[in-house]
Amino acid sequence: MSLEIRNDEKNRKFYADVEGHEAVIEYVRMGDAYNLLHTFVPEELRGRHVGEELVRGTLDQIKAQGATFLPSCPFVQAFVKRHPEYQEAVASHTSGS
Repeated sequence: MSLEIRNDEKNRKFYADVEGHEAVIEYVRMGDAYNLLHTFVPEELRGRHVGEELVRGTLDQIKAQGATFLPSCPFVQAFVKRHPEYQEAVASHTSGS
């Protein structure tokens, strides 16, 4: 399954419309880093790898921008553990802005 992932900066979410349902990753932008807070996949789409494809597409977009991300969401954390190729885009945990 290949999803079209969009970034809605106004509402701070990456999302995909699938069969009339919206799968979402909510975030807060912190400079050049996205703090990925929560992933939501509607009940109707669960068990079909929509969440995984949403995370993959989101992280690919973030990497393409030259930005980094903080995997605050447990689902994103688990994805990164299974896909170490995204580890390089994880923001360093430094204090400050």
